[in-house]
Amino acid sequence: MSGGVLVAGIGNLFLSDDGFGSEVARRLAERSLPDGVRVVDYGIRGMHLAYDLLDGFDALVIVDALPGEGSPGDLSVLEVGPDDLGEGELDAHGMAPVSVLASLGQLGGALPVTFIVGCQPADVSEGMGLTPVVAAAVDGAVQLVHEVLREQLGLRPASPAAQSRHRGHTSQGGSAMRALGIVTTAFLGLVVLFGVLVGVRSIPDVKRYLRIRSM
Repeated sequence: MSGGVLVAGIGNLFLSDDGFGSEVARRLAERSLPDGVRVVDYGIRGMHLAYDLLDGFDALVIVDALPGEGSPGDLSVLEVGPDDLGEGELDAHGMAPVSVLASLGQLGGALPVTFIVGCQPADVSEGMGLTPVVAAAVDGAVQLVHEVLREQLGLRPASPAAQSRHRGHTSQGGSAMRALGIVTTAFLGLVVLFGVLVGVRSIPDVKRYLRIRSM
């Protein structure tokens, strides 16, 4: 993949579990990543993410709190295609994923292959720090991102010489939607380590995420 892969942690650190994506991005920076993978914690800076995507990445993996009907801490993987997005107005001061992705064509870019790795939040009211059940899902989400990079995007772990180059990349810078799988419980980390994809997210679940995240 010549353009590489962008892993984008998004969310608001001041809204409890909404900061899930940022925490996963921080943890990913502490591990070796395949060559060509860049990890960035964008927080709520949607404009920054949109302009970084104009660099021509081959794939995007968004990590975010993913509201749904499951239990807090459940993890899921969703795939996004152009037909899922419709139109959205980019907010220079916020982070609405559907608007960010829908705006790429207007900005002269194109939507890359896109996945969302999400966690069902327990609490998104004002407050700092993740709830215990969501904090416990962070390591599983890190493994899940690696699973997506390996199984869906065909990327392998970096060579030893390249590992140090990937550390610290969480700097604050920069078809219908098909569910690929993975609704798990507290044992998801072990499931992912064995390369097993469990469950299927329905299209309504994915649409719910986009609708809520566009508000």
